[in-house]
Amino acid sequence: MMRVAKIGGRAQSHPDLATILREARESGRGELCVVHGGGDEVSAMQRALGREPVFVGGRRVTSEEDLELLRMVLSGVVNKRLVNTLVTAGLPAVGVSGEDAGLIGAELIDAESLGFAGQPIFVKANLLHALLNAAYLPVISPVGYNATSPTGGALNVNGDDAAAAIAVALEADELLLIADVEGVLGAEGETVPNLSIEAARELITSRIAVGGMAAKLESAEAALAAGVARVRICDLAGLNDPERGTFITQSQSVVL
Repeated sequence: MMRVAKIGGRAQSHPDLATILREARESGRGELCVVHGGGDEVSAMQRALGREPVFVGGRRVTSEEDLELLRMVLSGVVNKRLVNTLVTAGLPAVGVSGEDAGLIGAELIDAESLGFAGQPIFVKANLLHALLNAAYLPVISPVGYNATSPTGGALNVNGDDAAAAIAVALEADELLLIADVEGVLGAEGETVPNLSIEAARELITSRIAVGGMAAKLESAEAALAAGVARVRICDLAGLNDPERGTFITQSQSVVL
């Protein structure tokens, strides 16, 4: 079984993160690949430099000046800190970014509204398979390689989008999008155990799901449409509890 887990910046500060990941990797439920975020730290750095973060549909508007900042924060500080934490806990973590070997090839989404934000168009799964076959735990920064520019360069790929594309490329059995809550919340604030793509779209349209959760639902839809067998939005505890969180499905299963 192959699982891809996207872990956001807040979950990375959980004191039991390394233990939870070690248990998840050693549980006998197959291989694990980790994609991390770090949006709060990027925002903090932007503000420190006098730039106010702007988001459209849960995705960060990225200026050309922000690209070096993203590399520094996500591929540098966040990636290496997380790798160091996992290695210290005994996990064979190896940190790479989407730029390494052109791992995550991306293209601009909408330069006018989002600037240098990108969406994945391919993932070089052979690099990840090489690490996994050598018993390493890949830990991936979602800064992508601009595959459509003749001069290359970086693009800011949303971590959930990157994780979905990686799950597709690895033919993963499950994509886990780790949130700060147990799962997707419905209109009354309850955790919805099962959610169809149609119902997920309605949550976004009605603005019950906004920002990062809306982006997660869109990434879940993309992963399912491309053949990922199972997508779950859950909190960190869901890594070791296969029934925890919200299961996103192709067919209508919940009426909101």
